[in-house]
Amino acid sequence: IGDAVRHEVAEGDGPVNALDAALRKALLEFYPNLAQMSLTDYKVRVVNAEAGTAARIRVMIESTDGDETWGTIGVDENIIQASWAALNDAFEYKLAKDELKR
Repeated sequence: IGDAVRHEVAEGDGPVNALDAALRKALLEFYPNLAQMSLTDYKVRVVNAEAGTAARIRVMIESTDGDETWGTIGVDENIIQASWAALNDAFEYKLAKDELKR
């Protein structure tokens, strides 16, 4: 954020929860409004099952801030990368939405 570089580590009930917690630790100091946001649903689907273990994964995350609910999607062969993309987009959406309200 600007010139600030943050390195945060967090534990969670699985890797996606840990990513969420680490991202919050890094961002809440700069964007306290993210505390209002929570993830309400997490779904994983295989996009091309015929590829077997090399299949692309689609992760869908539903989030809310109490006023609005939105969904984001990430796609990758790596479930963690797909989850990160969807999670990152959820945070970016919240920040953009709040910026428009100003």
